[in-house]
Amino acid sequence: MAGNLDLKALKDMVRDEQIDTVLVVFVDMQGRFMGKRVTGHFFLDEMVDGDAMHGCNYLLTVDVDMEPLPGYEYANWEKGYGDFRCIPDMSTLRHIPWLEKTALVICDVYDEESDDEVDVSPRQILKRQIDRAQEAGLTVKCGSELEFFLFRDSYEEAAAKGYRDLTPHSHYIEDYHILQTTKDEYLIRQIRNGMDGAGVPVEFSKGEWGRGQHEINLAYSEALEMADRHVIYKNGVKEIAALNERAVTFMAKPSMDEAGSSFHLHSSLWDASGSQCLTFDESAPNRMSTKLRHFLGGLIGTGREFAWMFAPYINSYKRYQPESWAPTALAWAHDNRTCGFRIIGHGKSLRVESRIPGADANPYLAFAATIAAGLHGIENEFEPPDMYRGNAYEATDVERVPWNITEAITELENSELAAEAFGEDVHKHLINTAKQEWARSNQTVTDWELRRNFERI
Repeated sequence: MAGNLDLKALKDMVRDEQIDTVLVVFVDMQGRFMGKRVTGHFFLDEMVDGDAMHGCNYLLTVDVDMEPLPGYEYANWEKGYGDFRCIPDMSTLRHIPWLEKTALVICDVYDEESDDEVDVSPRQILKRQIDRAQEAGLTVKCGSELEFFLFRDSYEEAAAKGYRDLTPHSHYIEDYHILQTTKDEYLIRQIRNGMDGAGVPVEFSKGEWGRGQHEINLAYSEALEMADRHVIYKNGVKEIAALNERAVTFMAKPSMDEAGSSFHLHSSLWDASGSQCLTFDESAPNRMSTKLRHFLGGLIGTGREFAWMFAPYINSYKRYQPESWAPTALAWAHDNRTCGFRIIGHGKSLRVESRIPGADANPYLAFAATIAAGLHGIENEFEPPDMYRGNAYEATDVERVPWNITEAITELENSELAAEAFGEDVHKHLINTAKQEWARSNQTVTDWELRRNFERI
């Protein structure tokens, strides 16, 4: 695939001075790249067959502000915040065309003293669920549809304004508009072509249901590869925007006056080799195979206890508004965008689209939760409820997505399945991450509180 590199290609490009920098990165709990810029010659001389990159293990216990948080067993002040090792997964090596003479490789995180992967690392959390699927004779393939808002301000200008009163790139809703997206094309084209050049194949881009809102769909792949592509894409969109003195946000709900930004998560079932699709059955009701039906039953049945995995921030839950294109009902239907889950596609493209995740979700955790939920449904032969017909926003007889993070935390904390599927240490790590996000928000006085209360109470 264009953009992907093997070791020989990298050696040739370093020798010919086409590459002089390798981004050696891993993924943190927020789904962000952390790591170092390594010179091309040092990477080849020391990191391919030699020493790993070392990093401080506090990086898996911080919030968005990089503040070390209390309550973690994995790493804390009492243990002295030691190092972990980052070992490159050379299958992820690729050229990054929007950064001059730069390649990137994603690492797995290992304990400093042993050969064990760090269980609480998001990439390892996903890999464990992929292994469980393989043991069951299954491959889960996933696709990401990510939405974001584009502004005419730069990131620096947005910060100086306190992220208020920004100028959207369009002054009207541009859903499917060609005229307005032509005005945006100088930037969106850079993103599409840049991603293709980085081995992150793009299907298409389109305007979305907001002022300055866009959606770019990535071609589906096996779950780990898709999560890697997702994070490269998300980081790359921000970098390309910054290089053009523009700002984008993947916040789930940047404004209550606008639509939220979704991460529509597509998933399908294949055999262990990944070559035979197991979702479609021409003779079955709704043409859904038994495995897909039970997989869907698992997704719906665990929708509340795994909600935090798809909506990890205070802001995430503000996206779930009636008639906003973001779902509130844990219901399913064929091609009905008011439901949390849609069955779409034909033949081997038949798949589940979960509309629950926001664009702020960590894809490794979202895919891990999807696989764990689906396997639970298959193992226990869960039947989904009857297909919903009508406007699911108005449904009175279906379960709902948790309406705030505290409700989602309680559901996750009480989930026996989460402890069993992810392991007790990982379960505790995820719960603490969620609780610390809630705790940090309670230490902040918001503009809303000042506007509402300063004079009138």
